[in-house]
Amino acid sequence: MPSLKMTIPHDLGQEEAAARLKGFLEKVKQRYQNQVSDLEEKWADNNLDFAFKTYGFHIKGRMAVEPADVKFEGQIPFAAMMFKGKIEQTIRDEMNRLLTSPMRSRGPDAPG
Repeated sequence: MPSLKMTIPHDLGQEEAAARLKGFLEKVKQRYQNQVSDLEEKWADNNLDFAFKTYGFHIKGRMAVEPADVKFEGQIPFAAMMFKGKIEQTIRDEMNRLLTSPMRSRGPDAPG
């Protein structure tokens, strides 16, 4: 099976990065609800084993949250090769969004 491999750097520390990525697939599903289904997400320490379907193809893999980056490895079926770039870019964009945007602990109207 073809693979997807990427490393996304961050400067959050391992604990904060892992906290932000918990629920990662659910966030992707909310954003791309017509294109993502059958989510499976299992965390063990700072490692996530995941699986989902997109464009009718089953994607599975693992994310490892490390102190300065997140390593993402996944497998896609050969039939999905023409979508590999789109799938990879979508995952990269969503992870970058979660790892670089400031997290708000207060409501949007709170002074501060």
